[in-house]
Amino acid sequence: MSTPTPQARRRFLKRASATAVGAGAMAAPMVSNAQTTSLRFQSTWPAKDIFHEYANDFAKKVNDMAGGRLKIEVLPAGAVVPAFQLLEAVNKGTLDGGHGVVAYHYGKNSALALWGSGPAFGMDPNMVLAWHYYGGGKALLEEIYKSINMDVVSYLYGPMPTQPFGWFKKPIAKAADVKGMKFRTVGLAVDMYSAMGAAVNPLPGGEIVPALDRGLIDGAEFNNASSDRVLGFPDVAKNCMLQSFHQSGEQFEILFNKSKYDGLPAELKAIIDYGVQAASADMSWKAIDRNSKDYQELKKAGVKFYKTPDAILKAQLDAWDEIMAKKGGENPLFKKVLDSQRAFAQRAKQWQNDYMVDFNMAYSRYFGRGAKKTG
Repeated sequence: MSTPTPQARRRFLKRASATAVGAGAMAAPMVSNAQTTSLRFQSTWPAKDIFHEYANDFAKKVNDMAGGRLKIEVLPAGAVVPAFQLLEAVNKGTLDGGHGVVAYHYGKNSALALWGSGPAFGMDPNMVLAWHYYGGGKALLEEIYKSINMDVVSYLYGPMPTQPFGWFKKPIAKAADVKGMKFRTVGLAVDMYSAMGAAVNPLPGGEIVPALDRGLIDGAEFNNASSDRVLGFPDVAKNCMLQSFHQSGEQFEILFNKSKYDGLPAELKAIIDYGVQAASADMSWKAIDRNSKDYQELKKAGVKFYKTPDAILKAQLDAWDEIMAKKGGENPLFKKVLDSQRAFAQRAKQWQNDYMVDFNMAYSRYFGRGAKKTG
């Protein structure tokens, strides 16, 4: 075996050194130099409301998954603009995004209130979301926003439990009791209660209890046991009427300024999409836990709960029929949304009715009157 020449040894050592450097570079941890994109959001809810908590829950999920590449900060209602001005602020870029409900934009096009107001042809909130994402609702919402020059990206999520008829100084026994009443609600529920004879004032969430306390309104609805409790309803009224068709299928809306959204890379858009879906599931589970606990606390605080009489529920549906006929005749988009919902509800609700067992049968067996202890 011949001895390597000095030149050959130098070439060998040079190649070995280069290989070692390359291996070391591959072994070194990869450090991302990507900058953080910060988005300023505002909710339409007071900071203490569980709804604002839901908004922060969504933001945290996205922020965590983005790993520092995206950071959404959520401010409470009024921090930048009043609650009912959220859509315009996001459209103009005053805010990068927001968290609210579609019904709050009702004044811009009455069809927007159909994502929440009214009985939705018997669909529950989760089924309304199914219609939105798989039955044509999303495309219709985009069409409406385009028609009113709102350049936004909208995500709907979070099926809300059926909202109470409202809080009152004394129980509401019959439909005639609504006539002449000064009442707070929003969306097309304004038209429903107006048709029933009420004088309606669509106040934002943070202004309801003070108005009820000062006698500016006689009754009001907001949403759920947790929100109603923290907003102070039991401090000014002790009677709450449960079950209603005025907003029985509502959900939340997450808005993005379209220019801001379009500027995000595809992977961050995907994180937002999956973040919405995760937040929707989490919100529905949290609502069951928190609402049921706060319902018990409200009872302990002396609040009396009553089932809204069927005669009042029927009066709501009668009023809704009139609203659909009137608004549908005035607004082609309103009719277009109604027709889409009707077709989806007829198919999906029939399936649900046929397949779902009556869970109340099991509940009554174990917890109803005369229930026997088992196990």
